[in-house]
Amino acid sequence: MTIILLVSYSCSENKQTSLERDINFNSNWKFTLGDIENAQNLEFNDNPWATLHLPHDWSIEQGFMPPLPVKADADANVETSANNNNLPSGISAVRVNEFRKTASSTGFVPGGVGWYRKSFTLNEADKNKNIAIEFDGVYTRSKVWVNGHLLGFRPNGYVSFNYDLTPHLHFDKENVIAVRVDHSNYVDSRWYTGSGIYRNVRLVKRNAIHIPTWGVTITTPKITSEEAKVSFDIDLKSTSKQEDAIKVKTQILAPNGELVGETSEELTIKGVSKIDSEISLKNPQLWDLETPHIYRAKIQIISNDNVLDEVVETFGIRTAEFHANKGFLLNGKQVKIKGVNLHHDAGAVGAAVPVDVWRRRLMKLKSIGCNAIRTAHNPYAPEFLDLCDELGLLVDAEFFDEWSQDKDKHTTELGSNDAPESFTDGYSSYFNEWAKQDLQDCIRRDKNHPAIFMWSIGNEIEWTFPYYSQAYKKVNGNVKYYEHIPNYDYEVNKAAFESVKPEVDSLVVIANLLSKWTKEMDTTRPVTVGSVLPVIANVSGYADAVDVLGFNYRAPEYDGAHKEYPDLKILGSENNGTYEEWKAINDRDFVAGIFTWTGIAYMGEAGPFPRKGLNLSFFDFACFKMPRGHFYECLWKDDPKVYVGTAPLSISEYKYDKDKGFTLELRTNWLRRWTWYDIEDSWNYKEGEEIVVQGYTNCEASELFLNGTSFGKQKVNDNKDHVIKWLVPFQAGELKIVGYNDGKKVDEYSLKTAGKLAKLKIESDRGQMNANHSDVAHIVVKLLDEKGVLIPNEDADVQFEIEGEGQLIAVDNGWEYNVQHPKGNVIKTHNGKALGIVQSNYNKGTLKVVVKSGDLVSDQIAITIE
Repeated sequence: MTIILLVSYSCSENKQTSLERDINFNSNWKFTLGDIENAQNLEFNDNPWATLHLPHDWSIEQGFMPPLPVKADADANVETSANNNNLPSGISAVRVNEFRKTASSTGFVPGGVGWYRKSFTLNEADKNKNIAIEFDGVYTRSKVWVNGHLLGFRPNGYVSFNYDLTPHLHFDKENVIAVRVDHSNYVDSRWYTGSGIYRNVRLVKRNAIHIPTWGVTITTPKITSEEAKVSFDIDLKSTSKQEDAIKVKTQILAPNGELVGETSEELTIKGVSKIDSEISLKNPQLWDLETPHIYRAKIQIISNDNVLDEVVETFGIRTAEFHANKGFLLNGKQVKIKGVNLHHDAGAVGAAVPVDVWRRRLMKLKSIGCNAIRTAHNPYAPEFLDLCDELGLLVDAEFFDEWSQDKDKHTTELGSNDAPESFTDGYSSYFNEWAKQDLQDCIRRDKNHPAIFMWSIGNEIEWTFPYYSQAYKKVNGNVKYYEHIPNYDYEVNKAAFESVKPEVDSLVVIANLLSKWTKEMDTTRPVTVGSVLPVIANVSGYADAVDVLGFNYRAPEYDGAHKEYPDLKILGSENNGTYEEWKAINDRDFVAGIFTWTGIAYMGEAGPFPRKGLNLSFFDFACFKMPRGHFYECLWKDDPKVYVGTAPLSISEYKYDKDKGFTLELRTNWLRRWTWYDIEDSWNYKEGEEIVVQGYTNCEASELFLNGTSFGKQKVNDNKDHVIKWLVPFQAGELKIVGYNDGKKVDEYSLKTAGKLAKLKIESDRGQMNANHSDVAHIVVKLLDEKGVLIPNEDADVQFEIEGEGQLIAVDNGWEYNVQHPKGNVIKTHNGKALGIVQSNYNKGTLKVVVKSGDLVSDQIAITIE
């Protein structure tokens, strides 16, 4: 059985036009932390509140702090807490414990309740317009008012929503939007969520006759190399009291801007209407991973030669196909999915992530060969998806982590299951009422993105329905799920499941509903799920509810599942980032691909304090490449590459015997399955100390040199774990690995012994930014010795000094144990590096950056603001 997708998709919401349709509404909001009575009222005095620019995440703004003991008295140790913990300035002693309501699950940052207000005026020309407000994401449980009128409530912190303001607006005085955000349940998630209006907001002014929000659907029912038929379903709305004659004109512009197709339709409208149209494109340029060609569709509503509304949508043309034996095909070519899971935070900026931060991160992932993202485990911001469209990254777009039953949360550390129940209440409490609208709103917004190639309705849901685990254990016993190869016999597992399941399997009922609601909105993409017990899912009916079954950490089951269910389409939806996991997928055509956990380090799901998050990743919190990133680059890319990392034999998991060579003795910590070897980008040790040198490569052979002396050539394919090992007595100087193909040198990588700190080097990833209060530049700081060698084994406090048209918005060093304030201007380096993120404001000019450490001062970087 085969699923084929024939689609062309838009990668962005309605774009701003000369009609001043969509207006950036991020500036000059007032904010206060705490629940305030009557703050929704028009006449409320918000002058004492802080003025800020959205997006805004108050949790990261408050910084990291250890949690109160689970059963602590609310008034205990207040003074001690205030004096000794990493608390925000200006917090009175009586409020300390309120801010110390933090938890390991959500990254050791506070939640709480916050209020936002924004005043704005309208002019006479706006009187006959339809005016709405659009929020891309508010975490969480938001209520919105305009001029004291309650517009609505949304409990999901990740789903975009909008409200019609028109009936409640003033045109002769100020209007006020008020938003109450309730994240008082500070441990309502298994990972960092952030708090507040952490995504963009727009004010939308439309004429009486207009295209409503998310009102354009673009598909392609036919794609060949010679022709693509592009179909448009366009929603129309009129708030006029009369019937009006209009023309809807649709144009398609090629990636080079050339007009390549056009159609128009005349009609009369009163109330709501819909039109369907089609344009044929000759010799279409396809969207793919290497050349993600993007077209633009301009849709206008015209009356008496006046443009009443205009929407510009960008879209791509491509086919995608899942096959039970061939895995995944893009535009007819077999492609192995090389994916990563990502959470929605980005280190020191928290959940309020500027688009340039995402661009840097996605480009770094793409640089190591990554071609797909799983949005674990919630909808993402529109601009993130725009970037994936632009860069050629596939997206497995996931809706939910929890359904009607919640998952375990933790206060002290991952696995402690000690979160106060009264503060863990999350989306599951609202799921039954809101799931359909939230899911379908996500599809309405994102259905046109070429990057999105599947919809995921959930993640590891079986854990919240215990009879699934009971059925598994009846057949297999109390074994380690991640390692065991279960009995896949259908009859045996079916009998076990029937013996323990309730009369109604709620999991399957919900899964079928979610799949049905998804297909009501979009039949061009498959539905998937991240299953943690696929052997049971295949007998319960759960697997039948989806089109592609994701296996979470179940690589040993691929062969059994494929043999018993030959029509099953299999995807590694969540995998450890090891060689064995990749090999299990790469060696099997029938497995579509892999999504490793994770691409970039994320906050939450960690502990105990100060371990604020988990670095199980290819890149750390500051998006500096980790050894595992080098390793996977060797697996995922063909460009010749070598890398070398080191660790003392005394701490290395590789043990050495002169007769037997190297053997691997993994640590027994249960988390070790996700973590990497303890190795460093360092050649600084004690003279003569025995050092295990690990070499990663995709070259045919590699040779190690220390100060010009060879330690021999090895072939990586001779090593079962794909890691070349040498035992080298330390000697100061240069350790270098050289890669060879066909006997010729094709790449090299070296580590040098560093001396004492002599200078600071700073680098910016850009020299120009726009004066939009949105663009950011990443300033990387490196500690160097007098010869310019990076010092990886000693760290120092560095201070950022900013002058001119912009501000420092975050500092980071990439370390999972770093709990220095991310909004300060001082950070201690880690492995000799640190990161500062600067953002432009609205004024043209120059932004100057200098970094200091003790008596050392870096060169100045000047960024032009235009």
